Amino acid sequence: MPSPPMGLVKSEECGAGFARGAAPKARREMRGSRTIRLLSGRSHFCVVSQAMVESFEPIKWDGEALVLLDQTRLPHEECWVRCTTVDEVAVAIRDMQIRGAPAIGLAAAAGMALAAQEAVRSGRDLAAALEQATATLAGTRPTAVNLFWAIERAQQVARWAPDPQEAAVRLSRLVDELLEEQRASDRAIADYGAALLPEGARVLTHCNTGALATGAYGTALGVIRRAHELGKLALVYVDESRPRLQGARLTAWELHRAGVPFRLIIDAAAASLLARGMVDAVIVGADRIAANGDVANKIGTLGLAVVARHFGVPFYVAAPLSTFDPETPDGASIRIEERSADEVLAIGQERVAPEGTAVLNPAFDVTPAELVTALITDAGVVAAPVGERVKELTGELARRGAGGPGVVWRAGAPLR
Repeated sequence: MPSPPMGLVKSEECGAGFARGAAPKARREMRGSRTIRLLSGRSHFCVVSQAMVESFEPIKWDGEALVLLDQTRLPHEECWVRCTTVDEVAVAIRDMQIRGAPAIGLAAAAGMALAAQEAVRSGRDLAAALEQATATLAGTRPTAVNLFWAIERAQQVARWAPDPQEAAVRLSRLVDELLEEQRASDRAIADYGAALLPEGARVLTHCNTGALATGAYGTALGVIRRAHELGKLALVYVDESRPRLQGARLTAWELHRAGVPFRLIIDAAAASLLARGMVDAVIVGADRIAANGDVANKIGTLGLAVVARHFGVPFYVAAPLSTFDPETPDGASIRIEERSADEVLAIGQERVAPEGTAVLNPAFDVTPAELVTALITDAGVVAAPVGERVKELTGELARRGAGGPGVVWRAGAPLR
């Protein structure tokens, strides 16, 4: 994406790279073959590339900046954040302008590349700069394993480079490679998962697992999109996904754009739909899959798995191998992020709880492997009993250096 037009300045309200002003309405500027739309808000402009909106690539890397579709402003505004430092990337991750385990990993890799570029420009020791960048990024969202996987992969690339300049070049190239790998990975997951669904499938999903969450096609939502393309999908039930409403804000937005039929439901309605036989499959994503097959995902996933098992509905988890963590033995060992009480005390800007209300706000829960019908990965489907088969899989990945933190795997590589 090109830089914002000349004369527009950074806006604290919009985040890094946005512009402020007092234009009365949206206007357009032509830059070569691209059109930039400047969308006026209350006191800011959001810089949006028309080409990016049409192709819907929520993450862009131009070699000097990471450009992100700001997910905190959806669905009402399509605004883009341009991050040019590792600190700006960390803020975008922490504030959930970018979210979803694979997308967070891509952002972390870009943050490492930006840190290397700054070290080269300033003459700072590269190793020290990358260690500081690692600490900055690792402190943002502790549950998603892809974050740490990408950081370690960037560290490996830098260690193999002959000098700091070449390291910076290779780290920039790594971001492009990871984006390409994610596209291939998502498409593989979509194909494997769609094959599991019956004709006329009614699917329930939780949180957001689409292009916004991966930077590509999506994991669980990619399966749903592919089933729709194949004519197999009848309807999607979308949990609103409290407290940040990723289902209502993000998944509904993606499905609407894709023309996929859906109904938005409150989280508490899911069990009733399953009990009434209105759901043929539940499909969710994952932020970390432990070595025994336990799955950490958006809070509320565990309840869906329990109810699905009770009513005999398949419960699928869609995730790339980079989300598997051979170094974490089980779900009890996964650190669960606790987020701000403000997310629960208010809906938008409207406070809904009395002053002085205490809050517990875990962002994730852990679903035991025995409740998972199958794991849909970019290398194939891991069917029940998931626990034992994931142990074999993660052991194989660890031996081959093909998944989890600090190792490399490329979409399409056979496991056997």
